[in-house]
Amino acid sequence: MTDGRITTAKLGDDGPEVGVQGLGCMGMNFGYGPSDADASRATLERALELGVTLYDTADAYGAGENERFLSPFFKAHRDELVIATKFALSIPPDDPTRRVIRNDPPYIREAVEASLKRLDVDVIDLYYMHRRDVNVPIEESVGTMAELVREGKVKHLGLSEVTADELRAAHAVHPIAAVQSEWSLFSRDIETNVVPAARDLGVTLVAYSPLGRGFLTGSFASAEDLSSGDFRRHQPRFTGDNAAANGALLEPIRAIAEAQGVSVGQVALAWAHQQASVHALPVVPIPGTRKPSRVEENTAATRIVLTEEELALLDPIAAKVAGNRYADMAFTSAGRE
Repeated sequence: MTDGRITTAKLGDDGPEVGVQGLGCMGMNFGYGPSDADASRATLERALELGVTLYDTADAYGAGENERFLSPFFKAHRDELVIATKFALSIPPDDPTRRVIRNDPPYIREAVEASLKRLDVDVIDLYYMHRRDVNVPIEESVGTMAELVREGKVKHLGLSEVTADELRAAHAVHPIAAVQSEWSLFSRDIETNVVPAARDLGVTLVAYSPLGRGFLTGSFASAEDLSSGDFRRHQPRFTGDNAAANGALLEPIRAIAEAQGVSVGQVALAWAHQQASVHALPVVPIPGTRKPSRVEENTAATRIVLTEEELALLDPIAAKVAGNRYADMAFTSAGRE
């Protein structure tokens, strides 16, 4: 591909065609410490030039500020891209540092109206349930989401961090276009149940944090290297002895990167993309970045092919990772499988 544009993949059986790599937008003004708004805007534009058309945000990112930040870009390119946002992490008025999971129908309706207003659009292309509230039947929540589709407020439905059984139950109520879960060389728990279920149902797997929240690029060695406002400082994998043990796991990735003449991060992303053929289902990784040069590097990884020998060298890594991906795994699919 001489123009550098990436290929495409379909979201579900009836969803839109999108670039085979999306862009996670959370870090543009939330979660990863200080950011440069101009650089983030340039990153959005460069991504679109390279064929990235799926842009991922959520109402919980900066209490809606991430959606507001992205709105001008979305409006300027409305017919060229797919807007994905999420609901479920409610912020209590008396404690803005907390998040309460809500999947009840009144809250879903409140959340979608708020997101539509912040994004300043008439319809959301892909609307995710961000996290699962086990106290509300998933059929009830997805039933309300389906009503939003019929009302023209949402085009397609997605779920994040659900189990295989939850995905099947939801899909029986209304077609699910995409299931979003963490999937990387460090996080492979979804391969046991969720990935096969998605394949059977014709649901696309949207892989978030395919670069292990940056750790798989070698850009930081431990939480101590990160700014005080970076939420990764509180994730078990990046602290203390865990960080040191996990850093040693990058060696085979570095060896492959050197042999191929690419970056460590590109090897990790190439592995994520190659899972589409390994598991026979559409996979759209959504690495996050706020630098145009990183978007160029990341999208170039879609054209890297790892050999069977290289895949075999990478295969044992996940089983050796020290520490969970979250301090509380109860809100992940792995915590409920």
